Amino acid sequence: MKSSPRRILTVLISATAVCAVLGTTAAVAWPDQERPPKAVTAWAAAWNGADPQALGDLFTADSTYTDQGLGVTFHGRQDVSGWKARTDSLIDDVHVTVKATHRDGDHITVESVYSGHLKGAPKPFAVPMATLLDLDAHHRIASDQDYYSLNSVLSQSGLPADWTPPTP
Repeated sequence: MKSSPRRILTVLISATAVCAVLGTTAAVAWPDQERPPKAVTAWAAAWNGADPQALGDLFTADSTYTDQGLGVTFHGRQDVSGWKARTDSLIDDVHVTVKATHRDGDHITVESVYSGHLKGAPKPFAVPMATLLDLDAHHRIASDQDYYSLNSVLSQSGLPADWTPPTP
């Protein structure tokens, strides 16, 4: 029995939702024809790595990066690299685990788990995240919008809802 790409995506989305509700994670075995696009693999590797410039290098010179959880937007490679550096300075073990992707031309939707340990927080966090990536003709990221619940990050971390990060 052969599954359609839509059926596979539906199953992956459902499994991700169940895991998010239960607070667990699941490993996803990607069928050969369903592997994440290279841009997504590079994006996740850059977030999971220690070099902020590696993330910035994936973006176009005039790109935008919007963290919808915090309501901030950054413009261009240098700002994106700076955001990654700031994130690394506030969160230990920042990690993005890609669970599913959907591509429509140069538009990619990524379902993932965003995790880490806010410095000074009693507990780590792991929350569902959706990311919308738009690529240019050279497969660089022109736009990135990350959607996750800041309240869930703070709650799981054992921090009050009005917590704000220290200024550098």
